[in-house]
Amino acid sequence: MSSNISPYEVAIKQLEKAASILKLDQQTIEILKRPQKIIIVNIPVKMDDGTIKVFTGYRVQHNNFRGPYKGGIRYHPEVNLDEVIALAMWMTWKCAVVDIPFGGGKGGIVCPAKYLSQAEKERLTRKFVDMIAEEIGPEIDIPAPDVYTDAQTMAWIFDEYSRIKGYPAYGVVTGKPIELGGSKGRTQATGYGVAICTREAAKIYNIDLKEARIAIQGFGNVAYYAAEKLYQFGCKIIAVSDSQGGIYDPDGLDPIDVMKYKQKTGTVVGYKNIKKISNEALLISDCDILIPAAIENQITGINADKIKAKIIVEGANGPTTPEADEILFKKGVMVVPDILANSGGVTVSYFEWVQNMQKYQWEEEEVLRKMEEKLVKAFYEVFKISKQYGIDMRTAAMVLAVKRVIDAMNLRGIG
Repeated sequence: MSSNISPYEVAIKQLEKAASILKLDQQTIEILKRPQKIIIVNIPVKMDDGTIKVFTGYRVQHNNFRGPYKGGIRYHPEVNLDEVIALAMWMTWKCAVVDIPFGGGKGGIVCPAKYLSQAEKERLTRKFVDMIAEEIGPEIDIPAPDVYTDAQTMAWIFDEYSRIKGYPAYGVVTGKPIELGGSKGRTQATGYGVAICTREAAKIYNIDLKEARIAIQGFGNVAYYAAEKLYQFGCKIIAVSDSQGGIYDPDGLDPIDVMKYKQKTGTVVGYKNIKKISNEALLISDCDILIPAAIENQITGINADKIKAKIIVEGANGPTTPEADEILFKKGVMVVPDILANSGGVTVSYFEWVQNMQKYQWEEEEVLRKMEEKLVKAFYEVFKISKQYGIDMRTAAMVLAVKRVIDAMNLRGIG
């Protein structure tokens, strides 16, 4: 149920909607629309068979009015500049919503990541760092994992950057292995953050979590940890899915057991012969809360009116199109937007950076408690704005984020 709408078009529409409420002048909007810097490199890499292949890499630095650029690096054959610019812009708003002192950045390398050997990925990563080393750093731009990159990738970036600089620069990336200055709690942070936002939204709708029926599109890291935490809260997880399809059980699923099955078989489909459901059918299933935690543009003008959930909490980036947002708002469905709902990851990334700069490691309990405090505070700040202006939660989150960025810009005298 995907749409062909460009991610950058979506990002601009969201910005313009918030700008009209804040009554921003066109010059200010133009500053925010465009990234401050776009870095494009062509990376020659020696492959295992001895041939040389050249891969295109991007690092987009959208805005640093509130602090160093922050955002992941993805390796994927369909990475394109339009997508990376949009993701960098969303990172600016995400950091501002939860009030952490970073701006937005994003990176990507166009490559068949699934089919690269570990040695090829390492050579690609190190060469990429060699080419952008002057553009990143603990006080400049701090990358993190994203699609098809992980803690090992960050370890290579940390090591290569440190080699170039001549000292261990732990704060250059987040999402590192614990042994190299990574933060405890980072693995589950984004999913737990989604669960925390779900819990707070349920309070507003007077939904008892012990009776709540939750459908989750996706069963990767974010979806799994959201399901695990919600299961702990007493929720009934009635459906989960992956790229091969989904499973549906009105009596509820044990996400831990489902994950064990997926790790053995590579998919959730076939688990205990439970009813198979398509990803499209999962979105419109009979549930109280829907968590799209797979890919972008899943809830569109085509299926939004068929959605039965009272609350949608976006675990994925950009799963709902602007057209769908309008339909859902008119229906009275609360959409907790991605820049708020899945900001637990960047919040703990910030904590990792703080720990690196302090050269001190916090315990997991402290990390997750601090993350929860940040997210709950941000949730109610966004909710208050949504009520104040009579607008949906996404626009309210954008209003809050854009205002914080503009305030920083005006105080710094940039314009």
